[in-house]
Amino acid sequence: MCREGYAVPYYGQSKENLTELHQANKQILNCERITLIRKLLPKPKLPSFKIANFFKALKDLTLLPFRSRVMRKLVSITLWTPRKIGMLLRQVCYGIVATPGAIARSPIQLYHKSKLWRDWILTKVDYLEAESAKWKRTFQIIKSPYSILLKMGFSPQYAIGLLAVGSTAATGAVAAEAMKPPSFAAGDPGIYNAPLDSPIFSEKDFNTLRLDLGTTPIGVVEISDITVGTAYTNSALPSGETKPVIVGGLPTVADPAFAETFLEVGHMTVDRWRCDTLTLTNIEAHELIVRDNASDGQSISAVAGTPRDRGISGGNRAADMLTSGGYYDQVKITAATTNVNGKIDRLILSNLYTKGGACVLDRIKAGTLEVILNEVGLGNGFATKEFTIATSVIYKNFTNEDNVEVSIATAPAVSGPS
Repeated sequence: MCREGYAVPYYGQSKENLTELHQANKQILNCERITLIRKLLPKPKLPSFKIANFFKALKDLTLLPFRSRVMRKLVSITLWTPRKIGMLLRQVCYGIVATPGAIARSPIQLYHKSKLWRDWILTKVDYLEAESAKWKRTFQIIKSPYSILLKMGFSPQYAIGLLAVGSTAATGAVAAEAMKPPSFAAGDPGIYNAPLDSPIFSEKDFNTLRLDLGTTPIGVVEISDITVGTAYTNSALPSGETKPVIVGGLPTVADPAFAETFLEVGHMTVDRWRCDTLTLTNIEAHELIVRDNASDGQSISAVAGTPRDRGISGGNRAADMLTSGGYYDQVKITAATTNVNGKIDRLILSNLYTKGGACVLDRIKAGTLEVILNEVGLGNGFATKEFTIATSVIYKNFTNEDNVEVSIATAPAVSGPS
C-alpha cells in the first residue's frame, strides 16, 4: 500500500530514528513516482459487449478459411466429387440395364430409318425419271412438226404444204424434215433391232411397228396412243397374220431351227387397251396385278407358284426407246434371236386401240406385271371368254380386283391417216 506524505529531512534527527526515517522517505518517494506515472499514462477503456458483434466475429472466424480461392476449390471438390461419382455410377448401371434392349431394338430401328431414306430416294428418282421422259418427248415434238402432222392424220404432201405456206425457207426446212430417215422415236413403221433408233427394214408399203430384242438390255420401252390392226379406215392386218398385237418371246421351231425365247421385264404395264380379245399365256410374274378391266366374258385362271422378283440391270445399257402416236397394221415386241431372251427393265404399253384379232401376251418373265383399265369384247355374250388369263400364267403374289363382265361390242373403226 502506498503511503502518502512528504519526505522528512535527515538533519536534526537522532541516530536511532535515521533507519526508520530512511524507510519512510523511500516509501513516500515510490508513491510519488507511481502517482506521477498514473497521471502520465491514459486510463484504458474497456469495450462494451454486444451480442451481434459476437456472432459477426464468429461468422468471420468460420468463413475465414473459405475466402481463399484455393480453399474454395478444395471444398468444392470435396463436396461434389462423391455426387459426381454417384451420377456416373448411375449412368453406367443404366447403360448396363438398357444395353440388351437397345441391341434387341437396333435392327428394327435401323430398318425403319433405312426405309425412310429408301422411300425418299426412290420418290426423287421416280420424279426425275418422269420429268426426264417428259422433257425428252417435248423436245422430240418441238423438233418434229412434220411428224406431228402425220400422226394427226394428214398426208405427207398436205403436211409439207401446210407448213411451207408463204416461205421458201420454211419449205426447205419441212422438206429436210420429210427427207429425214425413219426412226422409232418419230413413230415410223419398220423393223427395229433394239436399241437402234433406225430400222433395219422399212418400206413405203410396210406399216408394221416391230421391235426385236437381243443381247442388249433396254432401260425403258414406251409405246403409247396408237391405233392398230383394222381399227382405222382402209386398214388390214399383214398378210397371213391374225393378231394385231403380239408381245413376248417366241416358241421353239424345228424348221428352221429356233430355240424358245422369253421376254424378261422388270416392270411391265398394260393399260387402256381396247381389244377384241386379250390373252395371257406362258407367263411367270412375281407380282401379278389384274385390276379394273371390263370384258364381254372373262376367265382368270392364273396359278400360284414361286416366280422370282426381277429387275433388269446391265450396267451401261442402251438408252430409252419412246414413241407416241401412229397408225400400224400390227405391233410386235419379241425376242427374235434363237435362245436369247430379250430384256427390258420398264415396259409401258398404254392406250392401244386395236381391232381385227387377239391381243396376245405370251412367254414373258416379269418382276411385276400390271394389266389394268382395259376393255375387251366382241359383243357376243358372256359365254365366250374374250379376256383370258390361262393356267400357264404363274404368280407369286396376285391382285385381282374390280374386273367386271359387261356387254362390250367390237371396237368401231376410226378415221385413219389421209
